[in-house]
Amino acid sequence: MPISDLLQPHILILAPLIVFVAYVVFGISGFGSTLIAVPLLAHLFPLKFVVPFFVILDCVGAFSMGFRLRADVMRRELLVLLPFMALGVIGGVYLLVRVQPELLIGGLGLFVVFFGVSYVIKRGKGFPLPHWAAAPIGTFGGATSAVFGIGGPIYVFFLAGRGATPTQIRATMPMIFMFTTLARIALFIVAGLYSPAALVAAAALLPVMGLGIWTGHHLHLNLEQQTIIRVMGGMLVLSGFSLLYRALTA
Repeated sequence: MPISDLLQPHILILAPLIVFVAYVVFGISGFGSTLIAVPLLAHLFPLKFVVPFFVILDCVGAFSMGFRLRADVMRRELLVLLPFMALGVIGGVYLLVRVQPELLIGGLGLFVVFFGVSYVIKRGKGFPLPHWAAAPIGTFGGATSAVFGIGGPIYVFFLAGRGATPTQIRATMPMIFMFTTLARIALFIVAGLYSPAALVAAAALLPVMGLGIWTGHHLHLNLEQQTIIRVMGGMLVLSGFSLLYRALTA
């Protein structure tokens, strides 16, 4: 993708707005940036362009949030998840390189609709999970992170099932993203998925990301998390259906 394509008026307006809203959500909840941004950015750019450049933003954002909230991290669950996440990321990068774009867009649409609906109807605490559930959940989360840039809801499902409080989830999720984003960046470089345009887009949107996290962190003190989650779920459902329509009409 040539750098000149980034200078189209609708991209200059919509891309920063999408990134800002996504990182406001991230600042509030500790996850959700890719759930919001990747499906919407996929309407502006090819998915194989969006995922590599957005993971750079997620990496910087995760380090910022992780350092600030490190005291409440669930270290034991994090250490169990890591090797399985790494395995999933390797498999996911292979799929991202090999699978046709229309199938990726359709798969992303279904994935986003599913989690959007689950967020809208969410009630109570997470379903209790055994310790060994880290293996399938970590592997699947790593794979979806690599293919779609989206693994947060899967990790939240695991942490909630292991008895994490909302504060612990908000602190642990950025730490998970620190490891997964670094691994994905390394593998994307090896796979040749980074172009000059992707690096320019990431650099240009870093200040927008920082402003979004700062705004979300301050809003976190004044808003009910369940309200934010349900609003986010509604946005995901609409976004997911729009991606399914795009995949079916491509």
